Amino acid sequence: MAIVLDGSGLTIEKLTDIARGGERVELHPDALERIRVCRSMLEEKIKTREIMYGINTGIGELSEVILDDEQVKQFQRYLIYNHAAGIGGPAPVEYVRGAMASRVNVHARGNSGCRPEITQTLVEMLNRGVTPVVCQKGSVGACGDLAPMSQIALLLMGEGEAYYEGRRLPGHEAMKKAGIPVPDLHARDGLAIINGSNLLTAMSALQLFDMNRWLKQAEVACAMSLEALLANMKPYDVRLHELRGFPGAVRSAKAIMKCIQGSDLLTGKRKMKVQDAYSMRSSPQVIGAAHDAVAFARSQVQIELNGVGDNPVFVPKEKLTITGANFQGSPVCLPMDMAGAAITMVSVLSERRLNRLTNPALSVGLPAFLTKGAGMFSGMMLSQYTADTLIVEQRMLSAPASVGSIPAAADQEDFVSMGMNTAIKNAQILENAYGVLGIECMAAAQALDFRDFAPGLGVRTAHTVIRRHVKHLDEDRPLYDDHTNMMELVRSCEILEEVERAVGSLE
Repeated sequence: MAIVLDGSGLTIEKLTDIARGGERVELHPDALERIRVCRSMLEEKIKTREIMYGINTGIGELSEVILDDEQVKQFQRYLIYNHAAGIGGPAPVEYVRGAMASRVNVHARGNSGCRPEITQTLVEMLNRGVTPVVCQKGSVGACGDLAPMSQIALLLMGEGEAYYEGRRLPGHEAMKKAGIPVPDLHARDGLAIINGSNLLTAMSALQLFDMNRWLKQAEVACAMSLEALLANMKPYDVRLHELRGFPGAVRSAKAIMKCIQGSDLLTGKRKMKVQDAYSMRSSPQVIGAAHDAVAFARSQVQIELNGVGDNPVFVPKEKLTITGANFQGSPVCLPMDMAGAAITMVSVLSERRLNRLTNPALSVGLPAFLTKGAGMFSGMMLSQYTADTLIVEQRMLSAPASVGSIPAAADQEDFVSMGMNTAIKNAQILENAYGVLGIECMAAAQALDFRDFAPGLGVRTAHTVIRRHVKHLDEDRPLYDDHTNMMELVRSCEILEEVERAVGSLE
């Protein structure tokens, strides 16, 4: 069933289904009518020669230059040529599809002034699998993602490049093979495609979808390590976290306890410390803080997905043209900087539990470095090295891009969000996080092999899944395959899906 875009109901999950799952898209009839009404108003204003930014004026520092009628006709083409100024390798297809869907949803509000054919063409490109080739780098996240969005706009002039049926083709050829007419760009059309932070917002939406699933797996990994380290489970009593009141911590404690239900650790028959180290007993508070950061970022991104991110903005009911800065990426990139730092923080916590699993002074009777042949064998000693280097890179990437403005356009655009940098670095933070968590899961499974008690159902389920991909480390072997397999296992969410099938949702 198609996802209907009407300007108000686009969620992160729906965007993910469109961008990553290839879900079909439809434009709501009411949205199409709003687009038509707005365009009609704009054409009236063009006829009366009302001065409107980016329509009959130049842009940026050149906004005071007034264009004549013939220049208005040609301006949108040159605008797109000039702004298609990115650099480097192409962005993943899912990012570009997400940006296109996000832009369609902006148009659906009926305040952007483009012709209906522009929005309808973007919808057809999504549905027929024509994805523009877009350089990943080049946006400063203000005036929108101008450089990458301009490469999308090139397709609507029959130019640029696109992926179609697994091939990279010239834009006009991809559109022809897909049977999509090229609408060309008339007054306002080009700017209406590019003047929003849609690529960085789509990237952020996809990352938030993945961050939530990663944090749930962090709770599964935590539960495994707690069992292996014979943890005192009193700090996970949900009542403790309800007394403090942070929703993320309550959620996290509930999730971890779900994974441990049925464990011998909960019977009180095993001896345990009165208080464990912080990396064990404060896990709900730390993972919970990350949940809360991601939840705030999610609320901001969903506002942006359904808001009018454009300039100028047209209000047909009042026949108004309002010039402003609704393209500014700061409302998205500031919370996404925090979300990226939150993933790094939880990765650091994961590595500290990994250290306790491998360190014989801290592991409550587990063999040194999780090998029975310590001395002859080094077990998982080097696994911690690998996790450490990933975390150091995450820490460097966690410096906020949102404070990194560099003025542009002869100081007319003297503050920019740098939100694309946030989105790009968050992708690498997540990539490393899959590796760090995979190594903890591998170590926890190895440690549980040495214990002689029954862990909780969720932990047992996770252990079973891990053993399908990585065998017990009986004697030393090259571990790069195991580490990489575990990273991919965490990315796939197979552990999470099977644990939730066994114990219920960890939300």
